[in-house]
Amino acid sequence: MKVGVRSQEFASAPLYRRVLGDDFDRMPKPLQRMHDLKGEIIAKGLADIERGKNLPARLIAALVGFPEEGREIPVQVVFRTENGRETWRRKFGGRPFFSTQEEGRGRFDRLLCERFGPFAFGLALVLEEGRLKLVVRRWTFFGLPLPRAWAPKGDSYEHAADGRFNFHVEIVVPLAGLVVRYRGWLMPV
Repeated sequence: MKVGVRSQEFASAPLYRRVLGDDFDRMPKPLQRMHDLKGEIIAKGLADIERGKNLPARLIAALVGFPEEGREIPVQVVFRTENGRETWRRKFGGRPFFSTQEEGRGRFDRLLCERFGPFAFGLALVLEEGRLKLVVRRWTFFGLPLPRAWAPKGDSYEHAADGRFNFHVEIVVPLAGLVVRYRGWLMPV
């Protein structure tokens, strides 16, 4: 198991290359192509989506804007980089939600920082057996640190299959259980 370590020589490199360092070159080629972002990439594919059934899970999913449940839902993601930060605009079956990603600083140092509205997540990028795992290490709400025990968990990773970029995102929240699980593939347009 390898965890990316930053190097100053990567200061102007794409975000994932900066965070992963030398491990970037060990990722499967479809992942490298998707994360070697300079400017903008539009990718399309399909996803299967499951949503939690209980009231707390449904409320969380609605507040964040996670996609509705379904199979073989058309997906489009516009990845855009500007000033070292990436914006991911996702559309699942026409329903949008987005996040921003950047290098972590301070409490998030050496982590990828992904923001959804007032929430920020410090994610460890772990390259293991051809998969790029995203593991929540820290999180905040409006900048206030929250206990790690309350953090969303789940099996989230990217991998390559059939020459394509594949994703598996699972978000499980303590006391609410499964909020959403979506998995599928993307190809740059």
